[in-house]
Amino acid sequence: MSATPSAPAPMSRTGGQILVDQLRIHGIDHVFCVPGESYLAVLDALHDADIKVTVCRQEGGAMMMAEAHGKLTGRPAACFVTRGPGATNATPGIHIASHDSTPVLVFVGQIERGVRERGALQELDYRAAFGHFAKWVTEIDDARRIPEIVSRAVHTAMSGRPGPVLIALPEDMLVDRVACADAQPAQEVQANPGAGQIADALALLAAAKHPLVVLGGTRWNAEAVSRFAQWARDSHLPVTVSLRRQMLFPTSNASFVGDLGFGPNPALVEQVKQADLILLIGSRMSETPSQGYTLLDIPVPRQKLIHVFPEAAELGRVYAPTLGICATPSAFVQALCAAPLPASPSRAAYAARLRSIYETWRNTESVHTPGALQMARVMEHLNSVLPRDAIVCNGAGNYATWIHRFYRFEAFGTQLAPTSGSMGYGVPAAVGAKRVFPDRTVVAFAGDGCFLMNGQEFATAVQYRLPIIVIVVDNGMYGTIRMHQEREYPGRVSATELRNPDFAAYARAFGGHGERIEKTEDFAPALERALASGQPAILHCLIDPEAISPAFTLTQVRDSALAAGRGRP
Repeated sequence: MSATPSAPAPMSRTGGQILVDQLRIHGIDHVFCVPGESYLAVLDALHDADIKVTVCRQEGGAMMMAEAHGKLTGRPAACFVTRGPGATNATPGIHIASHDSTPVLVFVGQIERGVRERGALQELDYRAAFGHFAKWVTEIDDARRIPEIVSRAVHTAMSGRPGPVLIALPEDMLVDRVACADAQPAQEVQANPGAGQIADALALLAAAKHPLVVLGGTRWNAEAVSRFAQWARDSHLPVTVSLRRQMLFPTSNASFVGDLGFGPNPALVEQVKQADLILLIGSRMSETPSQGYTLLDIPVPRQKLIHVFPEAAELGRVYAPTLGICATPSAFVQALCAAPLPASPSRAAYAARLRSIYETWRNTESVHTPGALQMARVMEHLNSVLPRDAIVCNGAGNYATWIHRFYRFEAFGTQLAPTSGSMGYGVPAAVGAKRVFPDRTVVAFAGDGCFLMNGQEFATAVQYRLPIIVIVVDNGMYGTIRMHQEREYPGRVSATELRNPDFAAYARAFGGHGERIEKTEDFAPALERALASGQPAILHCLIDPEAISPAFTLTQVRDSALAAGRGRP
């Protein structure tokens, strides 16, 4: 009787080689980084690996690119940064990934193991520094444990409510040569609803006269989005989306009734309050979509609440649901949409009324703001010329209200925007998106303040020949803060004015295409030239400072505050 052949003994490899091998095994095909001497052994191993490496100009930009990858694909990319200041520079992107529930792996160089707690160059306790907002923070002391820890990191980043995982890599550990077995490819674990829960959810929906669906979060896919859109339309269910999650439901669908983000339709906000049932799928209904926690009572909402979320700890954390279901949105949709919802004349009439309210709200013809450049017309043109799968990115600022109100998102994977409200996100997100999907049109919006927080990543777009379009909306100030300043301290302008460069010249200086736009009629031909150039492009759009939003001017904010008696001694 012959003996069973044994598996070949693992080969001896450096820690850096083992780490890169694990990335490949887990299907992580993109690395975004700023190089550092603390992880040279990894950079050397990447030299021979079939992994796309994007070298960035600042760690915050690198991290935001990796986060954008996770948002679009549902799987983590890897971000590598050096120790100390490299890690702290990446903090904004890690915070975005945490709030947006995005899977990302963050690898940070670390000092050598033998000099810990001496205050060595760039020493930092990563568990203490990042433990509050990363899903898991650890450090690898033994190169033999790299496969184990990276496997756990990938599973942790993708499971439940996804998020960022940070792993510190001591410099000397990465050059240790050891023999160890590789891990198996990580598999995404679905949380599925029970049959009884689906029956209960359908019964609650059928009994409701004024139900409203709110979509948000992650763990969606294109099939789930498409299937739910069809089911909701057939069921005459009005559907809204939470902050910056408009790609989860097509705006052309008759069931879509708007978004609950910054500056939402006041009529929609009132309808949420008056609904008799809320079906909340994937969203936490946090501060912004809940309009300061005013739409649902805490802890027990006045509306019946079906809350579907992939992390059990979130169910009942803020809102006590009528029915709590621990399931990923995609698994819940698959189960729910297998059964039809009985027809209801009252529900159909309710959905039609909310749709009519939305169509009036999104109509650009009724919106005119001060100045020669009308952003409503700009959005109208983008709706007419951009392909359905174009990816639209933005950071934070009042300029984003034009996108959220007027751009018509039609497909999953077309929106990159931070629910954390972080500035500086749009440009690096666009670079990351174009790196992952080079054949798709990618447009980034940025305010003048927002752009210069990570505008240096335009150089990354030029380096890798990524023809993104960046629309800089310039009103010469930190507009959102100025708006709040005028509301609380009218007429007392302090620390919100900006003197800006010529952003079109900035683009040309880096080797891209740049144009300055001051009138509405100049935008369409400038966009056409930018797209035809085949280069990364910046369209520098100068708008009147009074055009602070589609709904009101800066003077109206100030006058309203003065009339209310604010800002007076």
